[in-house]
Amino acid sequence: MKKKLAIVGFILLLFVVYVAKTLHETGFFRTIEQNQPDKIIANIPLVGAEDITASLDGEFLIISSFDRAKNRTEVVERGDIYFVDLKTEGFKPKLISGNFKKTLRPHGISLIRLDSNLHRLFVINHVDDVNSIEVFNLYNRDSLVHEKTLIDEAMFSPNDILAVGANEFYFTNDKGYSTQWGKIRENYLGKKGGSVMYFDGTTYRKVAKGFAYANGINYDSTRNLVYVAATRDFLIKVFQKENNGNLTYIESIPCGTGVDNIELDENADLWIGCHPSLLAYQSYSQGKKDKAPSEILKINYKNKGDYTINSVFVDDGTNISGMATASVFKHFIFTGNVMDDHFLVLKHETN
Repeated sequence: MKKKLAIVGFILLLFVVYVAKTLHETGFFRTIEQNQPDKIIANIPLVGAEDITASLDGEFLIISSFDRAKNRTEVVERGDIYFVDLKTEGFKPKLISGNFKKTLRPHGISLIRLDSNLHRLFVINHVDDVNSIEVFNLYNRDSLVHEKTLIDEAMFSPNDILAVGANEFYFTNDKGYSTQWGKIRENYLGKKGGSVMYFDGTTYRKVAKGFAYANGINYDSTRNLVYVAATRDFLIKVFQKENNGNLTYIESIPCGTGVDNIELDENADLWIGCHPSLLAYQSYSQGKKDKAPSEILKINYKNKGDYTINSVFVDDGTNISGMATASVFKHFIFTGNVMDDHFLVLKHETN
């Protein structure tokens, strides 16, 4: 009897240790204190502005918007793409996807310049059980024309996308399992099923795997470096982009927070929207809590093992919940989020 009790006690102890480890890894014990809320200079109404990318040379923003909070209780057919002219005051979003007649529920986006008057926009789209990548041409900064729809079994659970050519891109599959148990293992137990896929214009192939929720992805073209967020592991993974599109792993940067979308500024510094507590974010995204903490990280990456990380903004959810993106243009930081009805503009103090 004593032996059985000892075995049961040992199993319970292991369970408690594992739960405590999981809570620690997902930021449950972190104390969230407001950091630099005075940076907020504007509150812009726009629902679910999850991904925001800045054209630094064109001086405009492109925003992916979808009402995910409302979609929890009723079907929301329509999301949209918005344009913000950074040459004018007010940062007012302008709808530019109104001519797209199919259902659009946009997620991650990526913009690439093809010539002086033409950009190409790639949009992750989720419609019921079908995942696709919608390709648009953006003429004269704010005229959006749909070019084509790409669908492939490689788009298992696409989250973010990175354009590296007119018809060449990477995208992240945040999960690798479709069963409920598999999803639980990935979301809560840290199972590393996420991956990065590469499309060379003809075929898709997996070029990186083993991510605990593969999320944001971006590219430093001057050094051929690809950055990928592993949200559940609180890591930014760094890769060398090879000529054939393969990714060679360099290192992982521990961030201490749930990293989401990655944007680069004109100095190639990384700006990342983050979820300091993944469990708080999970409750918020399910409608069980009214708010969830948000954070912005800035990473200056020089070489392997040589980088600095700064937390430049933290909010307990009072001003912005579920932050997903921090896109920088000159003296401004534009903060995307998953489910709020607005996004914030912060002042960026350049050195």
